[in-house]
Amino acid sequence: MSHPPERKRSLGWISVIVAALVPMMIAIAAHASVPATPSGWSLVWSDDFTGGAGSLPSSANWIVDTGHAYPGGPANWGTGEIQRYTDSSANLSLDGGGNLRITPIKSGSEWTSARIETRRSDFKPADGRILRVEGRIQMPNVTGDAALGYWPAFWALGAPYRGSYWNWPGIGEFDIMENVNGINSVWGVLHCGVNPGGPCNETTGIGASRTCPGSSCQSAFHTYRFEWDRSITPNQLRWYVDGQQFHSVSQSQFDAGTWNNMTGHQGYFILLNVAMGGAFPNALAGQTPTAATVSGRPMLVDYVAVWQSGSGSGPSPTITPPPGGVDARSTIQAERYQAQAGTSLETTTDTGGGQNVAQIGNGDWLRFDGVNFGGAAATQFKARVASGAAGGISGLVQVRLDSLTSAPIGDFAIGNTGGWQSWRTVPANIASVTGTHTVYITFTSGQPADFVNLNWFSFGN
Repeated sequence: MSHPPERKRSLGWISVIVAALVPMMIAIAAHASVPATPSGWSLVWSDDFTGGAGSLPSSANWIVDTGHAYPGGPANWGTGEIQRYTDSSANLSLDGGGNLRITPIKSGSEWTSARIETRRSDFKPADGRILRVEGRIQMPNVTGDAALGYWPAFWALGAPYRGSYWNWPGIGEFDIMENVNGINSVWGVLHCGVNPGGPCNETTGIGASRTCPGSSCQSAFHTYRFEWDRSITPNQLRWYVDGQQFHSVSQSQFDAGTWNNMTGHQGYFILLNVAMGGAFPNALAGQTPTAATVSGRPMLVDYVAVWQSGSGSGPSPTITPPPGGVDARSTIQAERYQAQAGTSLETTTDTGGGQNVAQIGNGDWLRFDGVNFGGAAATQFKARVASGAAGGISGLVQVRLDSLTSAPIGDFAIGNTGGWQSWRTVPANIASVTGTHTVYITFTSGQPADFVNLNWFSFGN
C-alpha cells in the first residue's frame, strides 16, 4: 500500500485501520452454520468453530500438533516443510465470528504456523453406505511472489498412522483440498501403496486439480468435499469443489492388498494445517518460502462436517474399539457403541457438539466392547442425560457387564430435565469393577414412551 502525503497522515492511518478491519468483517460476515443434513443422510460429526475470539478450537474435537515432527516420526512432518507448529493463538484461534484461523507468521528467520487433527480416527462408511467429509474454507488470501511457500491443506490420514508414523502411504491419505503458492487451484489427491512408486505413483499420488468456481480460491470461501462410496461395486472415491466433481478414483485401479491396507482399518482422522515450504510448493516454484513471501495471511475454516448416507438406528459408522480397549475412566461418547437396539442418533447442542443417542425407551440398549477398568476398582458411574418426557414418565439408566441378561451393577432414575437438549450429569454408585468387560447400558421404564437422551458416560472411583 502506498504511503499518503504527510498532510493527510491522519486520513492515512484511518485507511490503514479500515484496510485491516475489512478482511475481518468479511470473514465474520461469511460465516455459515453447518448445512442441514441432506435427506437420506445422517450427521456423523461436525464443528462450526463457534467460540470467543482468540480461543483455541474445541479440545474435545481437536488435537493440536506442535513442533517439527511427531515424537519419533519423520523430520519436518515427512514433507520437508520448514515451519514450527505451535498452539499459540497468534497461529491458531477462533475469530469470534464462527471461523477458525490458521495463520503462518515469520519472526526473524523462523516461520510458525498451526496444524490440528480430529480426536476421532474412525471416520469410515459402513458397508453399503457413503461417507462425506466437507469443509467450507477460504485459502490464505495471498498470490504471486508474496504467496511462495504457502501450503494450506484439508485432508485425512488412516488411523494406523497415529502412533506409528512410518507406515505411510500404505495406510492411506485423502487430500481433500491442497493448494500451494497462492495459485487459483484446488488439488485433490490420493496417497496409497508403497513409496516410492507403487500403484499411487508416490510420492506424487493420484491427483487432479481445477480452478475454484466463480471467485478465486484465495479471495472467497469455497466448499471442499470428499466422498468414499461403499454403496457401489467397485467402491469409488470422489472429490468436489462447490458441489462440482473434479476427481475420482476406483477400487478397480488397485490390487486387493493395496485397497485393503488403506480401507480395511478402523477409519481416518481429519487434519487442517498451513505449512510453509516443502516438497509440493518447491516442486512448482523452486526453494520456498523466499524473501518476497509475506507473513500473516490466514486460512479461514467456517466448518468441517462428516455425513453418512442412510438414516435410522444403525451405527454411523460402526466403531471398532482400539487395541487395549476403551479406558473406562475416559469420557465414552454414547454414539460410539458397537451395537444397539431401539435408538437413533441426532445432533446435540451440548458442550463439545457432535451427536447424542436419542429416542431411548423401555427395553432399548447400547453395547460397548472392550471397556478397560484396569486393576483399581471403579465404584461410580456417571452419565450425561437429557429428557423432555411428559409428566409422570421416567425410567432407569442401568449398567450391566458382559451380558444383556446379567443383573445391573448400578443404575439411576431420570425424568424430565427441561427438554431433550437440557443436559445434566447424573452420578450413581456401582458394584466394584476391575478388568476388561463388555458394557451394556440398558434402559427400563414402566411406560412405553421415550424417556431419555444419552450423550456420554464414564466410570470412576
